[in-house]
Parts: sequence; C-alpha cells; structure tokens
Amino acid sequence: MIKRIAILGCENSHANTFLSFLEDKEKYPDIEVAGVFSEDAEAAEKLKARFGVPVLPSFDCLKGKLDGLVVTARHGNDHYRFARPYIADGIPMFIDKPITVKEDEAVVFMRECEAAGVRVTGGSCCIHCDEVVKLREKVAADPSAVLGGFVRAPINLCNPYGDFFFYAQHPVEILCEIFGRYPSAATAHLNGKNICASVRYPDYEISLLMTDGVYVYSATVASKEGNAGGEFPVKSSSPCFGIEFDSFVSLLRGGEMKTTYRDFIAPVFVMNALNRSLGSGREEGVNSFEL
Repeated sequence: MIKRIAILGCENSHANTFLSFLEDKEKYPDIEVAGVFSEDAEAAEKLKARFGVPVLPSFDCLKGKLDGLVVTARHGNDHYRFARPYIADGIPMFIDKPITVKEDEAVVFMRECEAAGVRVTGGSCCIHCDEVVKLREKVAADPSAVLGGFVRAPINLCNPYGDFFFYAQHPVEILCEIFGRYPSAATAHLNGKNICASVRYPDYEISLLMTDGVYVYSATVASKEGNAGGEFPVKSSSPCFGIEFDSFVSLLRGGEMKTTYRDFIAPVFVMNALNRSLGSGREEGVNSFEL
C-alpha cells in the first residue's frame, strides 16, 4: 500500500537528503511525496525542479490526506505550528531539530501527540552515529563507573532561525543520548565565538564545547577504567542520515516508537537551561516537566 507523505519547511538540507533517499524505488517503493512546503517559496521551487515533487499552497492543505509527515523547518518555532493541523489525524511524524524552542510548547506538543496516538521520531541525526551509540551503551552498562566526560560539536550563534537554538540540539542531544536526558543543572559562557559549558548530573559533570563555524564532532566518556571515545564525522554522506530517515520509514510502515514522548523533548529543557545561563552568568537548573 502506498504511503503518502509531505515535507514541511523544506528549506532545510534534510528535505534534499530525504528526497534523494526516496529516489531509490527498490528500497522505498511504497512511499509517495504528496508535496513540499516552505515559507521560502524559492526553496520549495528548487525541490520541485530537482525532484519533481508538487509545491503545496499552504502547510495545512493536506489535513486528512496523508499517511505521514516530515517537518524540517529551519526554525524550531515552526515545528509545532506546521505539525499541529495533522496531529488529530494520528499519523507518524518526523520532527527535525530543535523539536521546539519553547519548553511549554514542547510539553503541549507531546501531550497532543500522545493523546492522538501520533508516533514521533527525529531530533538530532548525531545520536545515530556509531561512536555515540557505543558510548551510550558503555555508560548504560556501568553508570557507576562514569567519572565525567566531554562533548564537542558545532554551534551557530547568529542566524535567522533562532540563533543559539538553531544548532544547539546537536551537541545537547549527543550529551543526552550518552549520559542521560535529565541532568540537573547547566552553566555556560561565551569564550570568543565559542560556548564553554558544564552540565551537571547527580554523580559527575560533563564538559560541553560548542564551536561556532568549526564542524568537528567528538565525545569522550571518562570512567574508572580509562577514557573511551573520540572524533566522529557528521557530513552529508554519513550513515546517520539514512538511519534517521529509516526510523521515520519504520513508523510509516507500522513500527513502534523507539523513544518515549518525555525523552523526545528532554533536550529542549537542557538547551533552555544553557541559554538561560548564557544570559545570567550563573548556573541554571534544568526545569523538570511532566506529560
């Protein structure tokens, strides 16, 4: 049976990447793109020219007519807005990073998805990188052995898409995936163009370096038996993008969610704590929340 999807907010490079995957008709014979939409009309027209996909007149015009939804808008403020008309349809959704920018909106978003039976996936592609997976498994195998750690990833501090929030879910979700999604507090400050931060867990702290315009990713776990980890590539040809897309395809074909709704939005609260600390110059607690 053919599954009809739409891509909303298609100015993001994810739209190009996902559409290129779908050109493999042997792997994805059952998926049809009903249309793409962007408030940047030129971005949508480029995808129409390259992939032959229809350009939608509005983001909500296919309500009740889709089997799945991909939301890849560059600004996190647009994700809930674009997804909301389709939540009542109960269709699976891919929501790009950052899931949202606002904490209260993130909670409302997931409450509505859970109530409607919407299965979600998305966030940062980086959590699918082999190095991140290995370090997550190492920490999970013996949490009591962890003494600390380090995460480095890019940041983009000046842009039209939410400034700090545009790229922050990459380093934050790497941290959350490896060390846990519910740290208690965070401290952050600017040093030149980069952000130096410390994220506090009950038994250790993790150093976080976010580099503006320098696209190097690395993660290290410091444990009683030594250090593990190192650099790992994240580029257009990296396998993590295909794994990320296939997590959505799995939902589209009837698969179960691989995360909880609560875990899915937890990075939003860590990002906000870091952003508050940048403004206050103090350690800021990571807000707790319930769904």
